[in-house]
Amino acid sequence: MTVALTLALGTVIGSLLGLLGGGGSILAVPVLVYALGIPLEQAVPMSLIVVGTASLFGAFPKVTAREIQWPVAAVFAATGLLAAFAGSAVNRMLPPSVTMTGFAIVMVVAGIRMLTETGGTGTACRAVDSSVNWRRCTSRAIPAGLGVGFLTGLFGVGGGFLIVPALVLLLGITMPVAVGTSLVIVTANSASGVLAYLGDLTLDWGLVGAFTATAIAGSLIAGRFGKRIDTSHLQKWFAYLIFAVAGLVVLQV
Repeated sequence: MTVALTLALGTVIGSLLGLLGGGGSILAVPVLVYALGIPLEQAVPMSLIVVGTASLFGAFPKVTAREIQWPVAAVFAATGLLAAFAGSAVNRMLPPSVTMTGFAIVMVVAGIRMLTETGGTGTACRAVDSSVNWRRCTSRAIPAGLGVGFLTGLFGVGGGFLIVPALVLLLGITMPVAVGTSLVIVTANSASGVLAYLGDLTLDWGLVGAFTATAIAGSLIAGRFGKRIDTSHLQKWFAYLIFAVAGLVVLQV
């Protein structure tokens, strides 16, 4: 039963990453803790490994399609590296109940953001020739990268549910490129988060492997066929799912 549940949930999380450029990671920790009974101190780095690896494979189709804004991804990755270590340090100091309560709050905020998405696009990073206008972009990209990196280390989330709206609404990157860029950033942030936990990493590697393999498959399949799916409706249903899981987390704390 545990194996079947692991495979099913891994597929769902990977598919959401491939379709939306994020979102699956916000379900990974609650799933590992409450559905599979993994202790929080193991669930956070396990989530980072699964989400980071699935994002890496999901980014491959975006690379071939040239739907990645590499300079912006580099800024997010560089700032997220240090912030992820800071987040992991705070995670070790907090009781699990406090961490999960904070996680539930982040989930609610993410769900509200998904439901209130306006579909608009910002202009901070756009230049006339489609290059990056760093004079306007840097002041927004660096704080956003620091915030996402901190949450990655603190909660074990890749941060795609925050990265995509930041890229589109704050920095003016189009949605297809934002999804691809988000996958690269999630990969880098997750790697940074795993490095921050290496000192006391004790995991069930068989479970990690099964979860990761199905997440990779889901991410690749979703990335291949994602353009045929209306992600706006999917995003709204996913927001309701996030609210439900956040409620369950609060009840379990």
